[in-house]
Amino acid sequence: MTQLFLIGLGGFVGTVGRYWLANLVARRYGETFPYGTLAVNALGCFVIGFLFYLLNDRALGNSTARAVIFIGLLGGFTTFSSYGLQTLNLVREGELLLALAYIAASNVLCLALVWFGYALAKVF
Repeated sequence: MTQLFLIGLGGFVGTVGRYWLANLVARRYGETFPYGTLAVNALGCFVIGFLFYLLNDRALGNSTARAVIFIGLLGGFTTFSSYGLQTLNLVREGELLLALAYIAASNVLCLALVWFGYALAKVF
């Protein structure tokens, strides 16, 4: 139960951080292009790659710390970082075709579902 609470707390911190950074960047550079979201996604991807090496590959963290940081904090900050890490892991495991399939499916499927959800909501 403690781990679940810590993941939730990490998610809260990540979500607030995403809101703060995205708005800061948007105010600075404008909202014509989604600079704020891009900044959040780019930073989140860098941080998850950096911390994954330290906490997982170098075994500097336990499973609770990894869950709090990767699922809670960074999951709240940006799920795009999880997508990037999962793709990297597929490539590292020699699963290049699966990585490419994941990239294609995630982008095509998710963009199509955004469009479909939008179109369906317009009907109601």
